[in-house]
Amino acid sequence: MALLQRVAEQGRRVVRFTLDGRPAEALEGDTILTAMLTNGDQLRRSEFADSPRAGFCLMGACQDCWVRTEEGERLRACGTFIAEGLRLVSASEWAAEAASGESAS
Repeated sequence: MALLQRVAEQGRRVVRFTLDGRPAEALEGDTILTAMLTNGDQLRRSEFADSPRAGFCLMGACQDCWVRTEEGERLRACGTFIAEGLRLVSASEWAAEAASGESAS
């Protein structure tokens, strides 16, 4: 279930992207953080305690919201806007790749 729920939105274009290999939608002007959390319940899992993380400071200072594209590019989710066709991989997917011995780039 999504961590964030939209209450009322009007007049913004739908932006389609991929999250962990699945089609997802956000609204134009959403940050990656908002796009991911309206489509799921976390951005990543903590590397220290394996607990779910959803961003902390929300202004680009804390390092808590880094996510990756399928190509391996790191993006700060709180300060980067979602873009049409973006292919994102949550950190929970990185952990699964690391555990199975696959390259997470």
